Amino acid sequence: MRSGTLPPPLSSKVSSPMSEAQSKTAIVIGGGPAGLMAAERLRAAGVEVDVYDAMASVGRKFLLAGKGGLNLTHSEDRPLFDSRFAERSPAVAAWLDQLDGPGLRAWAAELGVETFVGTSGRVFPSSMKAAPLLRAWLSRLREAGVRFHMRKRWLGWAEDGSLRFAGEAGELTVKADVVVLALGGASWPQLGSDGAWAPLLAARAVDIAPLRAANCGFDLGFRQDPTPAQPVPPVGWSELFTARFAGLPVKPVALHFEGKSGSRFSRQGEFVVTEGGIEGSLVYAASALLREEINEFGQALIHLDLLPDRSAEFVLAEVLRPRGPRSLSTHLKSRLGIEGLKAGLLREVLNKEQYGDPATLAATLKRLPLRLAAARPVAEAISTAGGVRLEALTPELMLTHLPGVFCAGEMLDWEAPTGGYLLSASMASGRVAGDGAAAWLAA
Repeated sequence: MRSGTLPPPLSSKVSSPMSEAQSKTAIVIGGGPAGLMAAERLRAAGVEVDVYDAMASVGRKFLLAGKGGLNLTHSEDRPLFDSRFAERSPAVAAWLDQLDGPGLRAWAAELGVETFVGTSGRVFPSSMKAAPLLRAWLSRLREAGVRFHMRKRWLGWAEDGSLRFAGEAGELTVKADVVVLALGGASWPQLGSDGAWAPLLAARAVDIAPLRAANCGFDLGFRQDPTPAQPVPPVGWSELFTARFAGLPVKPVALHFEGKSGSRFSRQGEFVVTEGGIEGSLVYAASALLREEINEFGQALIHLDLLPDRSAEFVLAEVLRPRGPRSLSTHLKSRLGIEGLKAGLLREVLNKEQYGDPATLAATLKRLPLRLAAARPVAEAISTAGGVRLEALTPELMLTHLPGVFCAGEMLDWEAPTGGYLLSASMASGRVAGDGAAAWLAA
């Protein structure tokens, strides 16, 4: 299918190599966007489809993602869009060839959900909500004959090859001609993605990369800088700073990172102070690099530019400007707008002497150091890195060790920053897995 082309509507009659008498069956495990997309494609090919999910309803994380405005995809042109997936860009690009950003918008329009491009380039439904899109999608799936089985937790395989599920009435086993696993990663386990599938697949010799936090926050570091003459990153926020500023955003600010292995990051945005560190969109954008730096070297040193729209020369000149009887704090507020949280950050890294030295103060305003020691737990992360290695799958996303078993979504070993990339690629992978499963049955 050509990139950006609208997929055939489920309500239309779809030609299939399988007659009704020879109808094949498919089980999709996981009712997130990837699983629902796989179910849609299988049913469009004439396959009988049953969706099983451990939760009481499908799309729990999808609805949570849309709580503040569903970021469906991004309007970036390819190959820039593809580059957001780092080393997995070639593989994800192949998925996006089947369902890219324009194709996803066309798919939503078919469900009666119009979209628009925000000022940041992100794409949202006109209503900004996930629920209307999910309701329309589920209605179309049910009308097409997709059956849903809720509160059924997958337990693996029985000796005869059937699938085992734990339900409210006890354990049950089910057989199907093909299986699509779309079980999510390990972030937000309360919504159903708990990574419990990993040992089940590992026991079947499936190669799995360890599940790690992605798009996550970080805790401040443990070690002090050995040169106390310079600004010293705090081991942790002071009690006073935490009490006053935890939960508040820092903006505008630029985050700069130069890793020991050569990785680099520099971007302006905003983040949020937490009780033990930092989180938020700007931090999430750098999280993959920061996580890997910590894994290899035990820590990651970042620098914050508290005045990203001002040059270092301008900042130094304003700090040096005569202030008369005014206090230095009042001077910084009036000349540079430094107050509140940003002023608190200065106090966290500068001692009294350093704060009173104009050159050190001005330099720190443009390059305030923070040392990060650990990513927050994967259960708190927005998404997950790691999972079923793509090398363990065919291009159609079938497990080479388990013919007839396909995988899709966040349980695969890829990651992306927030901004619509995660959801877009998840749904594209669901389309690839669903089409692949249908083609495997037809063959």
